[in-house]
Amino acid sequence: MERRTIGAATLDVGTIGLGCMPMSWAYTGSRQRGEESLRAVHAALDQGVTLLDTADMYGPFTNELLLGRVLKERRSEAFVSTKVGLLVGEQHIVANGRPGYVRRACDASLRRLQTDVIDLYQLHRADPEIPVEETWGAMADLVSAGKVRSLGLCAVGARSARRSGARLHDGTIRQLERVQQVFPVSAVEAELSVWSPEALDALLPWCAARGVGFLAAMPLGNGFLTGTLTPGEGFEPDDLRARHPRFTAEMMAANQPIVVGLRRIARRHGLLGNAVTPAQVALAWVLAQGRHVVPVPGAKRERWVTENAGAAGLRLTAEDLAEVAALPAARGSWD
Repeated sequence: MERRTIGAATLDVGTIGLGCMPMSWAYTGSRQRGEESLRAVHAALDQGVTLLDTADMYGPFTNELLLGRVLKERRSEAFVSTKVGLLVGEQHIVANGRPGYVRRACDASLRRLQTDVIDLYQLHRADPEIPVEETWGAMADLVSAGKVRSLGLCAVGARSARRSGARLHDGTIRQLERVQQVFPVSAVEAELSVWSPEALDALLPWCAARGVGFLAAMPLGNGFLTGTLTPGEGFEPDDLRARHPRFTAEMMAANQPIVVGLRRIARRHGLLGNAVTPAQVALAWVLAQGRHVVPVPGAKRERWVTENAGAAGLRLTAEDLAEVAALPAARGSWD
């Protein structure tokens, strides 16, 4: 598999990553099975998908524990990314950016992951009560201590900005400008997909201009762009899509032309050899946005991990990209 480098530290990662969150957090709980997820992670590494993306809040903690069972055997094959800064309560999630907490959280993540170093440590959310420079300084100390190799930042406030009419990633860019003065940012993680392309406007160019890697979260649109979801089918209450404005039956039906367009491109490429899926076209589109971009699709089954990895070999033509650009914009209840 082709290699890509992210950030000033030229971190070597595969072309496509694996988002491990669905294995134990935010998606349909009844379909989360530990052994099946372990097989999926092993399958990813077998196919050269080295970037494994998790966070201490997923579970909470169980996602890192699951990955630790794999890393105990195959640490040298993996590029490990985890996150700090959010605490999960009974009915709420709160930010904690206090330096002492960051240090303790890192040590706890290292224990759960069964490793002595984290390749990319990301700030999940800034604490509004703590200057982000203080939190970032504590994270930088972890690099000096040899516990972390590089630092990243997750984008913030996407949906609230969308509703208010502000540019989607203005707040993230302001944070990036501040923390960059303390210690270099190696990567930014933010949503980027065919139906959520807003990062192309300002955030992706900001990263490209500074040699900062871009981890494209939700590149399959929370599963919608795979073409495997049926409008009106519904989601279990613990599934984040049960409350997502684009996953009402009405909006899923309204956004079907996007999937139809991806399917059309997939059929065209499939005529040349192996079958191509809409999901692979969606991932290839993300890859085409720059050599500093690494899509990180979430998956919890070996089948989907294998399909996603296959997108690394798909090259979209100028005609394909123009066709994607001409697809209707996605609609949601905020529109």
